[in-house]
Amino acid sequence: MQLESFVARSLGRWRSMRSGHSLAFQQFEDVRSSVLIEPIGLQDPLVLKLIRDCKIHDAKPLLPFRMEWNAESDWEPDSPSEVSAGSCILVPIPTDNQKGILLRSAGYAEAEQAVSNYAFLEDDTFTLTTQYGQSIAEERIWFVSENVRCRSSVLRTSAGSGILQTSFASEIRRLDSFSQ
Repeated sequence: MQLESFVARSLGRWRSMRSGHSLAFQQFEDVRSSVLIEPIGLQDPLVLKLIRDCKIHDAKPLLPFRMEWNAESDWEPDSPSEVSAGSCILVPIPTDNQKGILLRSAGYAEAEQAVSNYAFLEDDTFTLTTQYGQSIAEERIWFVSENVRCRSSVLRTSAGSGILQTSFASEIRRLDSFSQ
């Protein structure tokens, strides 16, 4: 799979169910989310700012997009219906047809700007590896069908030797809000 196809297949509104296991805290988490993925323009001020902030020079960004989410988690026993919401800008910069970097205005594991390395495996799985200040996140996203995709993640210590957290999500595209 190439980046253009992956981004096009990812656009739309998704309903996500994620299970996570925090090995550090020995807790399980169930999260239900609504996720919106929509394209944004290459000249959007937020895209240009992210490229500048990440100090990427001579970049050839391709197909930037915005991701927004609203999530309900059972993580907090005092407030199980508390909603977590957020958004981020993602800017892929391919180095060839199968790999590149992905600029993120907010990371997956830590709420900071991040530069991830991405690659496509032979089975079309999209992989992301992000080195944060305190951890390393490894993510995989693959399509089961046109409107069903899966995500898995492993969060490791910054040295990469210990596993802090794992998660798996299945996501179904809401067809009533999808437009190509």
